Amino acid sequence: MEKLHNNVLLADNFKEFTSDAQNVPYLKNPPKVIDVTVGRQLFVDGFLIEKTTLKAIPHEAKKYENNPVLKPETEWEKDGLPVACPKDGGVWYDEEEGVFKAWYEAGWLRHMCYATSKDGITWERPNLGIVGDSNIILPYEWRGLYYYHADESYLRPDSTTVWVDYECDKSQKYKLFLRNPSDVTSPKIGDPFPAIVATSADGIHFENFRLTKGGMGDRSTAFYNPFRKKWAYSLRSGEANTPVRVRKYWESDDFLSAGEWELENLPTWMKADEKDEPNPYLGQKPQLYNFSCIAYESIIFGLCQLHFGPNNSECEKYGVPKITELQPAYSRDGYHFSRPHRVSIVRASMYEGAWDRGYVQSVGGGLIVCGDEMRLYYTGFAGDKTRVNTDGAYNPEDWVKNGMYANGATGFATLRRDGFVSMDGKGELLTRTLTMQNKSSLHINAVGFVCVGILDESGTLLAVSEKFCGDSTNAKLQFPDFEVQSLNGKNFRLHFKVDGSLYAFGFADKNGEFGGRRAAGIR
Repeated sequence: MEKLHNNVLLADNFKEFTSDAQNVPYLKNPPKVIDVTVGRQLFVDGFLIEKTTLKAIPHEAKKYENNPVLKPETEWEKDGLPVACPKDGGVWYDEEEGVFKAWYEAGWLRHMCYATSKDGITWERPNLGIVGDSNIILPYEWRGLYYYHADESYLRPDSTTVWVDYECDKSQKYKLFLRNPSDVTSPKIGDPFPAIVATSADGIHFENFRLTKGGMGDRSTAFYNPFRKKWAYSLRSGEANTPVRVRKYWESDDFLSAGEWELENLPTWMKADEKDEPNPYLGQKPQLYNFSCIAYESIIFGLCQLHFGPNNSECEKYGVPKITELQPAYSRDGYHFSRPHRVSIVRASMYEGAWDRGYVQSVGGGLIVCGDEMRLYYTGFAGDKTRVNTDGAYNPEDWVKNGMYANGATGFATLRRDGFVSMDGKGELLTRTLTMQNKSSLHINAVGFVCVGILDESGTLLAVSEKFCGDSTNAKLQFPDFEVQSLNGKNFRLHFKVDGSLYAFGFADKNGEFGGRRAAGIR
C-alpha cells in the first residue's frame, strides 16, 4: 500500500481495476484522519465531509466574450484545413519567465507551433527561424497526406501534450508527447502505434527524441501526477469486439523511459457509463473521446471529453463538427476519479456561425489561476459547410479534407478560483477528522456568511472564529484567544455554519502559502 499526501492508501494492484466513478475506494472508505497539509481543500466530492445540510452546486465556466483568442491567420495555420488549436498541446503560464505560452497544431494535422502572450489574450507568433520565417517548432519531411512510419523524425502532430516541468533538470523543463496521424490506408484506421517523446530546455528546440515502447490509439495524452511523482499516459483504446472508446493507463517514473506495454492486455482505466446521458438533440450514447488531467491544490482535476455524436459520416455530409463537450472529474490519488455531477463545464455552442460550434476539446495544462479567477483554455471548431461529402459514402480523404475538421481555434472560459463546486444554502457542514503540519492560519473561499468552530477529536469545542461576511477567495479567519498553529500534529474537525456559498478552505503557513499544486501556473 502507498500512503499519499492526504493519507489515502493506494493499493499495490490498483492498476488492475477500472476507475469506476460510482465506486471510488477513498470515498467509500476514507482515511480515519485526512491530512490537509497540502494545498487548499475543495468540496468537489464528499471526501472531506462527515455530514452537511448544504447542497453541492457544480458550476459551468463562463466563456470569454472575445473568444477565440488564437485562430488560424498565417499561411501555415491555413495549410490544408485552417486550424490553430492545441489538441491537446499545451497552454501554460510560465511562472519563472512571467509569460503565457502555447503549443498548438497549425493546419489540420500539419505543424506544431509555439506562441507567447503577456496576458493570455493577445498572442504573438515569434519568428523562430526553424522552418522558414514562422513559429513552427518541429520540422519534418512531408511524406504525403496518408503516410505514417514509426520513427522519431516524423514529427507531424495529431495528438500532442507539452508539459512544463519545474521539478527536473533545466535542460528537460519542457516535455513533449506526440502521436502522428493514423495511416488511413491501413486495414483498420486508428490501429495502435507508438508515440514520440522528447524534452527541451526552452520549449522551442527539442531533443532526446524516442519512441514509446507501447502503442496507443489517436487522441492519447500524457500528464504528471506530482503527488506520486509519476508520469501517466492516458491511452485511447477500444472495448473488445465493440466500437466503444475506452482509456487505458500506464505510468512511469521517467518521462523518456516509458514502460513497455501491450495495449490490448492493459485493463480498462475508464469509459463512459450509464449515468452519461445522451444529448437530447442527438440521441446517441456518449463515449469518452479523451481524458486530460492537471494537479490543482490538493486534487487532480480531470476533463472528460465526451462525444455525443453525430457519427463522422453524418458530419461529413454537412461539413459540421461532431459534438464533444468537457465534463469535470476529480481525484485524490490520480487514478480513481469521481464524477458526482454529470454536467458540462464547457459546452459546445451547437449553432451555425459559432467558433466553438462543436468538437470542444481540452488543452494540456490549460487551467491557469489569474487572481481570483481560474482560466480554463479549450479548443473548438466552427466547421465549413462548403467542404462536404455529397454522396454520403465513406471516403478516407474526408478526415483530412472535410469541413467537419475545419476552422479550429482556441479560447478560454473562467471560473471563480476553486470554483468547480460550492456548498450552498443556509446550514452546517462538519468535516471528517483532519490533521496538518507546519501551518499558522485558516482561510476560506466563500460568499455570504461563514463562522467556523474547531473541535478536538472527542468533539469538544476548542475555538470559534469571528464571523465572516462578504465575498473573498482567500479570507483569513480570526480566532480570539486561540492559536491555529496549536493544531499542528493533532487531530481535529471543522464545523462550518454557512449562509451563502462555501467553495474551499485551507491552512496557510507563516508566509501565507498553502503548499498546493499550481495547475498550469498562477499569475
